[in-house]
Amino acid sequence: MPNKFSWKKLEKPFVCLAPMAGYTDSAYRQIVKGIAPKTICYSELTSINALEHGSKKTEKMLEIQPVEHPIIMQLFGNDPDYFVQASKKLEKAGADGIDINMGCPAPKITKSCYGSAILKDPALAGRIVEALSKSTSLPISVKMRIGYSKYEEKHFVKIIETIQKAGASAITIHGRTTSQAYSGEADFEPIYLAKSILKIPVIGNGDIDSPEKAVQRLTSPDGKITLDGLMIGRASIGNPWLLQEIFSSKPQPEKTFKQKLPTIKRHLSLAIKLYGERGGLLEMRKHLAGYIHGIPNASKYRQKIMQSESQKDVLKTLSEIAKEIA
Repeated sequence: MPNKFSWKKLEKPFVCLAPMAGYTDSAYRQIVKGIAPKTICYSELTSINALEHGSKKTEKMLEIQPVEHPIIMQLFGNDPDYFVQASKKLEKAGADGIDINMGCPAPKITKSCYGSAILKDPALAGRIVEALSKSTSLPISVKMRIGYSKYEEKHFVKIIETIQKAGASAITIHGRTTSQAYSGEADFEPIYLAKSILKIPVIGNGDIDSPEKAVQRLTSPDGKITLDGLMIGRASIGNPWLLQEIFSSKPQPEKTFKQKLPTIKRHLSLAIKLYGERGGLLEMRKHLAGYIHGIPNASKYRQKIMQSESQKDVLKTLSEIAKEIA
């Protein structure tokens, strides 16, 4: 029986792979864990409504491979009862923790008052966390933003204190508002403020794309506050090796495409195993575009990959790239 996962017992600073819709599926999580085994992986955001109504596609998202542990499954929605029902399915699936999405800025999520729209209603945020905390033994965490339309310190403090009081074991804060989405620069000052107020672990998220940036963001400019961990998202797409660089706190020698190729091929194979050949190829397009980003003639190769109808075709193109840019 594996040890029960605990945020407080983790070696600090810990590094997390952000929950990203369409990206952090089981195949990608297995790749990340193969490169940086200490990474705490989060699932894609999973709909409590879809789980409640028995969606086969959504239930497939709950499949976890042994190598992925500890795995935090992220849920989105706004009905406390549905969250509780979903937690039972996550327990059965073998999740190590549950994260509540209060950070997604996508209009299709926020228009239903899911994701970061919950930040407008601290009482609702508290009810969801409390309902989950009381109904499951799994640790509950929250991923949120610093505000909805703008950052207001008083409202921000009310939200984070409500979340802690309701029973959350950890909190991840992305240093942007919903209105900003992914534009501008992430502001870590509110995140350091949260760390100075809260007793639970605080994880910083936003714009961390290098080991130097990770070291810089981990501690406040005055050196007085150090976060418990960092979360890496978009910068890892096409570059899962970044996670290991952050663990080692220094840049590693740039890998050649030929050196990256076995990992890329393994990722493709895992995706096909997960979704079948057609589905796997479709799911891998965005990852493959990330892997070849910045190489000579990337657009030509990207077009070939997008038009590929089989695993064999994609592998042929990848080998072609490795030869051409060796």
